[in-house]
Amino acid sequence: MKKSKKKHPTTELGALDLHLFGEGRHEEIYRQFGARVVEQDHLRGVRFVVWAPNARSVRVVGDFNGWNGDANPMQRLGDIGVWQTFVPGLESGALYKFQIETHDGHHIQKADPFAATAELAPGTASRVFETHYEFTDAAWMQTRAAADPWREPMSIYEVHLGSWRHLGEQLTYRNLAPALAEYAVGMGFTHVELMPVMEHPFGGSWGYQVTGYYAPTARYGTPDDFRYFVDYLHNKGIGVIVDWVPAHFPKDAFALGRFDGTALFEHLDARQGEHPDWGTFVFNYGRTEVRNFLLGSALCWLDEFHVDGLRVDAVASMLYLDYSRQEGQWVANKFGGRENLEAIDFMRELNAVCHRRHPGVLMIAEESTAWPAVSRPTDAGGLGYGFKWNMGWMHDTLAYFSRDPIYRRYHHDQLSFSLVYAWNENFILPFSHDEVVHGKRSMLDKMPGDRWQKHANLRALYAFMWAHPGKKLLFMGSEFGQWREWSEERQLDWELLGHADHAGLQRLVGDLNRRYLGDAALWEGDHEPAGFEWIEAHAYNDNVLAFMRMAPSTGSKVLCVCNLSSVPRHGYRLGASVAGRYEELLNTDAAIYGGSNQGNGGGVEAESVKHHGRPYSLSLTLPPLSTLWFAVPG
Repeated sequence: MKKSKKKHPTTELGALDLHLFGEGRHEEIYRQFGARVVEQDHLRGVRFVVWAPNARSVRVVGDFNGWNGDANPMQRLGDIGVWQTFVPGLESGALYKFQIETHDGHHIQKADPFAATAELAPGTASRVFETHYEFTDAAWMQTRAAADPWREPMSIYEVHLGSWRHLGEQLTYRNLAPALAEYAVGMGFTHVELMPVMEHPFGGSWGYQVTGYYAPTARYGTPDDFRYFVDYLHNKGIGVIVDWVPAHFPKDAFALGRFDGTALFEHLDARQGEHPDWGTFVFNYGRTEVRNFLLGSALCWLDEFHVDGLRVDAVASMLYLDYSRQEGQWVANKFGGRENLEAIDFMRELNAVCHRRHPGVLMIAEESTAWPAVSRPTDAGGLGYGFKWNMGWMHDTLAYFSRDPIYRRYHHDQLSFSLVYAWNENFILPFSHDEVVHGKRSMLDKMPGDRWQKHANLRALYAFMWAHPGKKLLFMGSEFGQWREWSEERQLDWELLGHADHAGLQRLVGDLNRRYLGDAALWEGDHEPAGFEWIEAHAYNDNVLAFMRMAPSTGSKVLCVCNLSSVPRHGYRLGASVAGRYEELLNTDAAIYGGSNQGNGGGVEAESVKHHGRPYSLSLTLPPLSTLWFAVPG
């Protein structure tokens, strides 16, 4: 892919930059703060800019000056505490930190909050970086801008880059790109979602305790290597979503916490500024500069790296002041309530700005409560996200499928209840990494029964999921049936594909994606009642349910029938509205998937027998622990 040299930014921060930052509205702050290669008075060098309003003095130290705190003092600009200096002759690659003299005279060294990249752990210094990358994905970006993601298919493959697949060499963004793109395309996924690739000091955090909000982790290469990764996947037709964590940040001494000797990015009061579960600091969303820092981070990933969406982590912890806190451990808002008004305002601004600057971008909330209108526009009183993870559907569905089939009749509503609220939000159905760690067992091992039954249950579950309203997300390894829980320390158990049942499960997921992509009935009406119709919702004694998915624009229909009992059902009658042959599009019990190969011989003719209040009906063979899809004639 072609590269070209970029123009240098302007040499000094202007009054407008300072004004906008002070108001929290500098939408290109990542082009001004941090370490930027510039030309000043015909000299090439690096301009350093940092925000430290309570510092007595700030200096740049690095490998270029022997980490000498006297060599490169910074000048304070304006009255909001921004500091700047220019170091001539300095080039991309130099390591640096800011040496800050606090209000009480102590000296501390901090990594750059706006750093473009960092040195590898256990080192904690920031690194100067100048991009030379030129993207080749103009066609993708143009198509994305004109897209309507709510009425398009979306099947997301969630990935932890470091443990997906070891490629016989050191993992880099550049060698992961072709391998992951080929796999995602071959499996029929439309997007990959990356667990956080922002710089983080501790691998065991999986990236969710971020220290470099503007920096792709150096574990896999440079920022330009990450640009190549995104560019490559775009050119193969795969979108890239990244997890983003504006809810909290770690307490590492070199990072954001007590940055200038005071609680700068966080609240001083631990009841507001510390997260009791995660041992982290909570951002002060009421401070305009902090809001600008986070907004700038989001826009940096969209602008500079062309990512297609941000999945915002732990939104519930941002919404509620008493999240995971006992009485007396939290501070009410100005109205005496538990809602974090400043965080709500921030999220509305974030989503409005991101959608305005990047039409078609995916702003996704991981929000686990019943907060209303998470994925509704801000001008309608919503938070402005485009999509919300459907955590209720996930919990209910897994609770149902983890039960022995003989008990499922008592829990039938766990599968049907999601349709009561399906249109309240724009949902993504997630089976994510969180469901296959910490003693929760893998997706396959959650299923009841012997080995055959576990595979059959999981096949039936996936086909039910792909037919259910909502976009899809599946964590890596779940598509071929990992037995072990996921660990960031090892690659997936790819050798399992040598077993026919695991290979069959993987083949099914690929076929589900391809069938899904090819039929608008399965996705066009995801977020409206016109896209769904129950045929049989109450056959709890049989463990059977049936529904139709429809494409509102064309009227095309797919019938989904689930038999979640452990016995086959022959001559099972379901009502039908139209006559004709119902072609069997997919059967999870097919031999090619590892099933017993029972079915309907490729299709079934509707009979003139009234049933379920409809003029026709179907007499079906329903294999045990199976889901079947049929094309509805007409």
